[in-house]
Amino acid sequence: MTVLLSTAYLAPVEYYRLLVNPGQAIIETADNYVKQTYRNRCIIASANGWQTLSIPVVKPDSSKCLTKDIRIADHGEWRHLHWNAIVSAYNSSPFFEYYADDFRPFYEKKIAFLFDFNEQLREMVCSLLDISPTVSYSTGYIHAPQTDEWDLREAIHPKKHPVFQDCKPYYQVFEQKYGFQANLSIIDLLFNMGTEAVLLLVP
Repeated sequence: MTVLLSTAYLAPVEYYRLLVNPGQAIIETADNYVKQTYRNRCIIASANGWQTLSIPVVKPDSSKCLTKDIRIADHGEWRHLHWNAIVSAYNSSPFFEYYADDFRPFYEKKIAFLFDFNEQLREMVCSLLDISPTVSYSTGYIHAPQTDEWDLREAIHPKKHPVFQDCKPYYQVFEQKYGFQANLSIIDLLFNMGTEAVLLLVP
């Protein structure tokens, strides 16, 4: 089974469960950009509860613009704000210091396109998880998925129920305050569980 996915910024745990099993994915490059999705946002656990981090993008010239052509906007010092939020949320987690140097450079350099930024982050996260999914990119929009392709391009969405309802609980810094919060950004799992993170992705 091959899974069809959209690109995502520090995607939620369920996204990486799909990259572990079945381990084969096609990431859509020719979809129209949609606002308020994981394409440019992630959700982390802060001292005040859920916190959404959104990457500002340059407004397209037309109502329809391919996601791969969306440029990251430089206004608002978003890199500084995102990194500070991540540090504030996770600096007391067990493995933050272990991984911080891997993530920090992404908030110090400028990458023009959202798609490129997301994919470079995804490749690094896969490396940290020690997983090697077979990932390819669509050469045009996939209008009619094959029978052996599971289309989750729009199903993995911050405003929709998770694809998987059996998320394995794990230690979280603010669990005593808010209870276990499922399906947050993959960095929540990494910073809290370290090398054991991958074990929680396997069904």
